[in-house]
Amino acid sequence: MRNGAGMLEDMTAAPEPITAEQVEFAPYGDFESDCPARMGVDVFGNSWLPVVVYMLRAGPMRPSDLRGAIGGISQKMLTQTLRRMERMTLIERHRYAEAPPRVEYELTEAGRDLLVPIYALGDWVGRHGRAVRAGLTGPDADDD
Repeated sequence: MRNGAGMLEDMTAAPEPITAEQVEFAPYGDFESDCPARMGVDVFGNSWLPVVVYMLRAGPMRPSDLRGAIGGISQKMLTQTLRRMERMTLIERHRYAEAPPRVEYELTEAGRDLLVPIYALGDWVGRHGRAVRAGLTGPDADDD
């Protein structure tokens, strides 16, 4: 991808973190049930979806390779997540007419664009994760 100066940008590098002051949202109403921001929360509310997006960042992968790289995900959950992501147009499924049949999944443009908030979340965790974990496991952790 070329930047404004005509130079190629490094698409593998994590983008600069976005601060809360840099983000402005159009008014939509106080927590309306059909607020578009809820879709974003839903995407990240599925704990496996961002992990699959991150694993596909380097290119297409077969389901068995994805499952091995992720670890801890059942075949059923991976299949459900991949089907949901395909319906959401975040990935494309490529089926090859071979014996045995081969299937690969690849990020779409929308899926690749999700890497931006995933990298930002990773940056946030790098800066604040220890404090959050300490707070969750500290002596008052069960006082909700």
